[in-house]
Amino acid sequence: MSAARTFSSRHPIRVVLVDGQAEVRHALGEVLHAEPDIRVVGHAGSAGEALATVPSPPPDVAVLDVPVPDADDIAACRELRSGTPGLAWLMLTSFDDEAALLNAVLAGASGYVLKQIKDSALVSAVRAVASGRSLLDPEAVARLLGGPLHGRPRAGPGARAPALLSPGERHMLTLLGDGLTDRQLGQRLFLAEKTVRHRISGLLPKLGVRQGVRTPVTAVRPDTRLP
Repeated sequence: MSAARTFSSRHPIRVVLVDGQAEVRHALGEVLHAEPDIRVVGHAGSAGEALATVPSPPPDVAVLDVPVPDADDIAACRELRSGTPGLAWLMLTSFDDEAALLNAVLAGASGYVLKQIKDSALVSAVRAVASGRSLLDPEAVARLLGGPLHGRPRAGPGARAPALLSPGERHMLTLLGDGLTDRQLGQRLFLAEKTVRHRISGLLPKLGVRQGVRTPVTAVRPDTRLP
């Protein structure tokens, strides 16, 4: 097990904020900017935008606030995490339920927090995932992935009801629950990373994750103040 990372005002946690609304990014940025050991180094309107341009040096934490992550969001989250060693995802959600936990697992997030939490709790969560800790309850993840996958609440409006998974798909889902990146999954399964992503893409509709509509990508503005 690798040693926990430590941060300070001289070596702050580098954070990218991902949200479709500028006012939300502004509010989150104000909370985090007030902390001496946290620095907001970029922002994006979607996970795809965050993937387009990664600040240099790379961020330590990406805070993602999307109402219901779709397949494109999840794919972008996983690709960015695979290509950015040490990056931790922290998802904000309005709901504390199985769907929120499943979305966090599929996106490779280190945890999720409710939007209604206090500012101090958000700061603590950012520090926790930056240091390498997971905020996902391993027992809850095990129950979620080990139980029947039919009849689960849908991930979002218009999503198809989750279907039963094959043994191979269930095995991949279990590995996703271990927090492995696509690159690590490929090494574990002796598959190319591209093949892993293709298989995950095929898995998402069966889990009730809706397909996204790709929008034009604009670059993350690194090291700029939030609007």
